[in-house]
Amino acid sequence: MAETKTETTNSANILEVKNLVKYFPIQKGFLKRHVGDVRAVDDVSFSIETGETLALVGESGCGKTTTSRCILRAIEPTSGEVNFVTKDDQTVDVTQLGKEALRELRQDMQMIFQDPFSSLNPRMMLLDIVGEPLLVHGMKSRSDRADRVAELLRLVGLRPEYMRRFPHAFSGGERQRIGIARALALNPRLVVADEPVSALDVSVQAAVINLLEDLQEQLGLTYLFVAHDLSVVRHIADRTAVMYVGKLVELADTEELFENPRHPYTAALLSAVPIPDPRFKASRIPLEGEVANPAAPPSGCYFHPRCPHATDECAIQTPQLEEISPGHWVSCLRAKEIDLAGLQAVSYTHLTLPTKA
Repeated sequence: MAETKTETTNSANILEVKNLVKYFPIQKGFLKRHVGDVRAVDDVSFSIETGETLALVGESGCGKTTTSRCILRAIEPTSGEVNFVTKDDQTVDVTQLGKEALRELRQDMQMIFQDPFSSLNPRMMLLDIVGEPLLVHGMKSRSDRADRVAELLRLVGLRPEYMRRFPHAFSGGERQRIGIARALALNPRLVVADEPVSALDVSVQAAVINLLEDLQEQLGLTYLFVAHDLSVVRHIADRTAVMYVGKLVELADTEELFENPRHPYTAALLSAVPIPDPRFKASRIPLEGEVANPAAPPSGCYFHPRCPHATDECAIQTPQLEEISPGHWVSCLRAKEIDLAGLQAVSYTHLTLPTKA
């Protein structure tokens, strides 16, 4: 049943995630004996303010998508709290909602999926794809749904007469616009965008990102934006959270994080961002070894086997996420000691161009 919570939530926050955990059991043998767990999400906490965009970034397999799906209860979390503020200003813990209450909450929380080619049913017309959430939530009249679908298609830059077509008639960018229209059908407050442009061409990416920004301003949306492309993140996100092997390692305002990273993993990610200027040569930060196994993570800091700044203490003591400056949270024992280069201050070697004789 719905659990209404009224404590501790900052009035400016629409979402507060507290100590979120998702372990996938490892089973072995004919009797499926439990022999361990994959720690996909391991004690993650953050909040999102109303109207802002929080980006969740990291390498593939770090737990970004699992975190986002646990927030929506598309995947059942193992433990933790997901406190969400509904349209009537009630704060509910999503993890404690019953089936019917969760169904009602779906109107406030929606998702844009990564792959526009597989997320749309090829046997359904746009009228049925975009209108399905409306039907599920009580809009029985097909003509009323058609009117709403026409309005949504116009909103995302598509012609209303397209509602009688099937997904195969559209390009990748147009299909993603259809996915966005479907997510907006019920006027949600929070939209989780799971790498919504990673499967698109660069020029199409720009158009979709601009559309998301325009819709946010027009409709007052809040985004949780899951991505691995840091160039896109810098353009769209107000704040950025970095994940590594299921844990949150850094969280800050986007410009602050890009210019002044305090975790060695964040600095390594930023050093890999390509700079579109032939006059500069970036100094990459190579990381030795492999990403830690989430089923058997190392002791202490999960990043210490690959970290160029690690000490013996890093292999023993587990760092906690701490606020080292206003709004800048880091999970690193040496965050206040080490000097790391940001994207603006990365040590570039200026190449002297040959002069004409």
